[in-house]
Amino acid sequence: MSGTATQKQDSAMLILGVVGVALVTILSVWKLKQFKYRLITETGGAMFYGMLVGLLVRCLPLDRGDNMETETFDPEVLFNLFLPPIIFHGAYTLNQKRFIGNLGSVLTFAILGTTISCVTIGACVYGFTRLMVLLGQAADGDFCLTDCLLFGAIMSATDPVAVLGLLSELRVDRDLHALLFGESVLNDAVAIVLTHAITTYSQMGAGHIFNPPAFFLSVGYFLGLLASSFLLGFIFTVITALLTKFTRLCENPLLETSVFFLLSWSSFLSAEASGLSGIVAVLFCGLSQARYTNHNLSSEGRTRTSQLFEVFNFLGEIFIFSYMGYVLLMFPHHVFKALFITGAFLSIFVSRACHIYSFSFLLNLGRTTKIPRSFQHFMMFAGFRGAVAFSLAIRDTSTEVRSTILTTTLLLVGFTIWVLGTAADPMLRRLKIRVGVDADENPEDLSLEVATGRPDTSGGLWHRLDYKYLKPALTHCGPPLTDSLPQWCGVFARLFSSPHVQEDEEQLGETEPDDSTLELANTENQLGSIGGDSGSAHQEDLLEGDLGLGTAPAPAREA
Repeated sequence: MSGTATQKQDSAMLILGVVGVALVTILSVWKLKQFKYRLITETGGAMFYGMLVGLLVRCLPLDRGDNMETETFDPEVLFNLFLPPIIFHGAYTLNQKRFIGNLGSVLTFAILGTTISCVTIGACVYGFTRLMVLLGQAADGDFCLTDCLLFGAIMSATDPVAVLGLLSELRVDRDLHALLFGESVLNDAVAIVLTHAITTYSQMGAGHIFNPPAFFLSVGYFLGLLASSFLLGFIFTVITALLTKFTRLCENPLLETSVFFLLSWSSFLSAEASGLSGIVAVLFCGLSQARYTNHNLSSEGRTRTSQLFEVFNFLGEIFIFSYMGYVLLMFPHHVFKALFITGAFLSIFVSRACHIYSFSFLLNLGRTTKIPRSFQHFMMFAGFRGAVAFSLAIRDTSTEVRSTILTTTLLLVGFTIWVLGTAADPMLRRLKIRVGVDADENPEDLSLEVATGRPDTSGGLWHRLDYKYLKPALTHCGPPLTDSLPQWCGVFARLFSSPHVQEDEEQLGETEPDDSTLELANTENQLGSIGGDSGSAHQEDLLEGDLGLGTAPAPAREA
């Protein structure tokens, strides 16, 4: 009984310590921002205070053994609790108009770039492990190529949390924001699936020799896992969209926000429980929720939802980076190999330079708006590593090689957050990249669909399918499904038609009009707010993921 009471006291003290670290971090960053001091970010401060707590725990005399921290701090619980809101928030608040305008470039950097980065880092590190064998610092066979490729996949995941904090704080050029943040959000998914595929290849016994069947099986696993995770995330979006469309949850914003939050979070947990990638699922769930479900929420529901995920994102960022700093000092099985760490530091810059400059050159051959050389320099520089890389590295530390990977990952995360994050502001000014420009919205950024009330066919087949079928089926917007679908789909069209549109047709304005009948009015209000209402900037920030498709609530008009 006394042992149970002691464990409860230990847990309470540790939780209190974590909360204290978060409070100290928040107050420290707030004070630094008062002095206009931008060289320390929230993530860097949280990691520093986590290391400070680890140092205090090491210095204080404890009677409970070395495994106390491993029993109390379960990384899976931490990541299941805080990683989903971080990834969801990044996808949900992504400016989709800019994102879609740069979609080809973002996908190139995120998919092809991450793959090239994985191979480049793996090859460089493998070369350094061969040097370690020649110098007698490692035995032949300690590090195989798949181990180095696994490390390359882990370190290819740039951190959207650190990138978003930096870009939001400095308010950089919007195209640079879309390219860099879009890449960092999507390449997490690619890096995670690459990690799973390489692990699958290794588990089939193909370590030192090339095994074609295992290779093709791992490639199939990569594609299947990616597609299945994306599909699962979209399924939860469909459930949320239909639930908010055909019920009156909007009459109670608290219930509406709670349902939205829990269903979005469930996409991550369901994927993990199914053996899929939870981060990939919640990533696509966030993108599609902003595209569709956001239309069905009430004005207060949109604001509450955005603020709720923003708070969870901020707290999750602090807790995870604090835990990283704590583990950096308290992990009992650190393995420091100087040549491996040196090779890792060099390889992340070489790999970043290889795919940023080469793909920028190729993309500029077909882009109307070229990616300037200054953007390329900063994109190469801003390859921060963070929560996703750490979560992938800490999941398996059973061998000396995996412990080496975790130790090196923590050092690289600390270096990119403290050194590169600190130098980002001077680098932007050195490269003469515009900052402080995202407060002014340009009228041409508004969707043609909103500005004219007609479908925007500039996006090709996908945009027409989205406007004519997906949006009317999942939201109150777009043309009626009875007009879009063929006659033999009449039952389906009537079943999924917006009930609010039917009410408006019957009652002719006796009820409050919905989004689909007020698109032009919303456009006029948005254009008017752009011209003269500076007070709407905060609301635009909250709803920046709505793609400009009329999801922002129209202000009440006088009768």
